Amino acid sequence: MSNRKRIVCFGPGPRFKGGISNFNTSLALALHEQGQHVHVVSWSQQYPFFIPRDFKDSVSKTAPLAEAAVPVHYLLDYNNPFSWWKTVRFIKNLKPDIVIIQWAITIQAFPLSFLAKRLKKAGIEVIFDVHNVVQKENSGLDAWLTKTGLRHASKYITHSELTIEELNALIPNHGISTLALYHPNYDLFTPKLDLDIEAEKRALGLNKHVFLFFGFIRKYKGLHHAIRAFHQLAQQRDDISLLICGESFWNTVDQTKWTTKLKKLIFGSLKKLFLASKSDEKDYRPLEIIQELGLEKEVVLVNTFIPNEAVHRYFQVSDAVVLFYEYATPSGIESLAYNFNKPILATAVDHFKTAIKDGVNGYLAEAENVEDMARVMAQFIEAPVSEANVRAYASRFTWENYARSILGVDLTPIH
Repeated sequence: MSNRKRIVCFGPGPRFKGGISNFNTSLALALHEQGQHVHVVSWSQQYPFFIPRDFKDSVSKTAPLAEAAVPVHYLLDYNNPFSWWKTVRFIKNLKPDIVIIQWAITIQAFPLSFLAKRLKKAGIEVIFDVHNVVQKENSGLDAWLTKTGLRHASKYITHSELTIEELNALIPNHGISTLALYHPNYDLFTPKLDLDIEAEKRALGLNKHVFLFFGFIRKYKGLHHAIRAFHQLAQQRDDISLLICGESFWNTVDQTKWTTKLKKLIFGSLKKLFLASKSDEKDYRPLEIIQELGLEKEVVLVNTFIPNEAVHRYFQVSDAVVLFYEYATPSGIESLAYNFNKPILATAVDHFKTAIKDGVNGYLAEAENVEDMARVMAQFIEAPVSEANVRAYASRFTWENYARSILGVDLTPIH
């Protein structure tokens, strides 16, 4: 491709857990595959030191950017403003044409605003890739922090109509061009064609029909509803399993350590600044419902962070992915499921209302309605969505098209 650009993808590098790390890594790979000169510049510490959880991936063995020879630089420490200056200088010295910054949580507003302001002043195009505007935590400071963080953009990228609406409502007449794209399918994790599915199911103790909940266990993801809906269906059938894979979001560090106790004490006193009261998950224990309902044999639980090398196993043994969220921006788990051609069973909220089409790529249930969720799970068994349908639907949401859209090459409509 002519006009090769120098591009910096700023966001969490592959050492970090979670969807934004996967997204930033996939974006860097996609731009690299389009012939661009790409560097990933990452946080070294993403959050205030007192937040009591572990954000690093210490179990995955694969390094997805190493083979592509895309350099990764872990520089910006949230807690060290000197590192903010160091990061600005480092990026300037790379002489990039474009810096793409992943925006996902308002608590990062100050360092990201600091970064964007100085890079833009240096004549560099600064693009904020906006995953959400209204935060899942939704604290009282969020609106102000979001405005502070996003105001120095040259351009926004959004992944849904909902995000565009929220952005325009929060910052009316912002005058910044917006590239309306989508959340591409995660292709860092691919099926293993030689995997013996039936043998894997036997090893895990799974029944014929398998529903998968995957990813961090957070209240807004509605696992408590999924377990209760599954229980209703399990009272009628003995050939189903619920496979839950992922770590509890606020239980990733040793709770007995004095450092954890100190962090929890500090965070507890400042929590209202960062979390709305409805988002306080300290008492959220959905896994206790399994024993309460006597589902120990029907529910298979892998309550830990899943390393990159094992992700394919759990998707390949499953028939459908359950996303009974309370509210939803474009979901990384949805995109991950599409890469394995797995249908989605979701609640008819926000993004899912338009993204999930009954009988095409999944089924929709009424939000907060456990009976309707159970109905949808039963409907999927009786009228399964074919993987070919999902593959055809998902084929539009590629990283290649996403990267080419950013570069202004061969823009491909997705609707």
